[in-house]
Amino acid sequence: MGEWRTSRYSERENCVEVALGPAAKIRDTKDRTGGILEISTRSWDAFVIDLCSSNPRDLREV
Repeated sequence: MGEWRTSRYSERENCVEVALGPAAKIRDTKDRTGGILEISTRSWDAFVIDLCSSNPRDLREV
């Protein structure tokens, strides 16, 4: 599994972290020992691409 990373645009303790590997694992920086959300790397890539697009979709419609 990859190393945990945070966004360079966020505060160090007020964000989420992601570790990329065979699956994308996501956790809250304020509760690192809490639960971890695991999704496919394909889903993570689609999320990031949509988030960075000039016209992101409303996630309630996905």
